[in-house]
Amino acid sequence: MRIGLLGTGPWARMAHAPALSRHEKLDFAGVWGRRPEAAKELAERHGVRTYDDVDELFADVDAVAVALPPQVQAGLAARAARAGCHLLLDKPLAPTVEQGRAVVEAVAETGVASVVFFTTRFQPEPEAWITEQAGTPGWFTAHAQWLGSVFTSESPFATPWRREKGALWDVGPHALSVLLPVLGDVRGVTAAAYGPGDTAHVVLDHAGGASSTLTLSLTAPPAASGAALELRGEAGVAALPESSDGAVPALMRAADALLTSARTGRPHPCDAAFGLRVTEILTAADDLLNGGAR
Repeated sequence: MRIGLLGTGPWARMAHAPALSRHEKLDFAGVWGRRPEAAKELAERHGVRTYDDVDELFADVDAVAVALPPQVQAGLAARAARAGCHLLLDKPLAPTVEQGRAVVEAVAETGVASVVFFTTRFQPEPEAWITEQAGTPGWFTAHAQWLGSVFTSESPFATPWRREKGALWDVGPHALSVLLPVLGDVRGVTAAAYGPGDTAHVVLDHAGGASSTLTLSLTAPPAASGAALELRGEAGVAALPESSDGAVPALMRAADALLTSARTGRPHPCDAAFGLRVTEILTAADDLLNGGAR
C-alpha cells in the first residue's frame, strides 16, 4: 500500500515518519505539510518525495497518515477519503461533532478504510487487557488518570492547539478509548475544571450501569506525570498494565489494522465512527467546562 504523510510537527517526526518508513507492507511515498521547508526536510530524511500540492499526493497514494491538529485533520481527511484514500488518523478525530461527522460521512460514501490511532489500543499488553476486561461481567466503577507535564516542562508538544483545547481533548481520548469498550457507551456526562491549569475532572454514566471518573491534565509536575486506569467490580480490582512498546511500534500496528480493514472491508473498532463518538463525549464535557448546556 502506497501511503503519504500529512504533517511535519513533532509527532510526525518522532512517530509517523519512522513507522511508515519501517513498515514492510507500506510504501512510504511522500510528505505534505503546511510548512514547505519542514516538509522538504522530513521527506529528505526518509528518502521520499515532497508534495507541494496535497491533492497531488492524494492522487498518487492508496492511503494517508495524518499528523496534524484536529481542526486541520478533519477537513483534509474528508478530502482524502473522497479521493479514494484509506485513512490512518490521529486522535481526536475532529474538534467539533459537525467536522467529525463529515469525515465519517466521507468514509461511508467512498468505502475507504479508517483507523484512528489511540495509542493504548495498539499496544500488546493493554490491548489484551482491554479484551479480557470487556468480556468480564459486573464492573461497578472505574477511575482513569492521564496526567502529562506538557505545560510544565520543555515539551515539544506544547503546541497551539493543545494550549487552546487542553488535556480534555489531548489525553481524554486515550482514557475514553479504554473505558468505552470495557464499560460500554456513555449516556450521561458531568465535568468540572478543578485544579491547576487545564486540569479537568469528568464523570461518565455508562449504558451498562457502571460509572467512571477521569482526571486529566497537561499541567502536572513532571514527577507526577503518567497514566493509570483501575476497574472495580464483581471480579475484584483490575489495573491497566503498562506497555513495553513506544509510539512507533504501536503506530505500525495501527497501520496493520488499516491494511487488514482495507483488505477485508470490515471496519476496525477504532475507525472514524468510533472517533466521532469520542468527539461527541468530549464535546459534551467541554460544554460543561465552559458553561454550556449538558
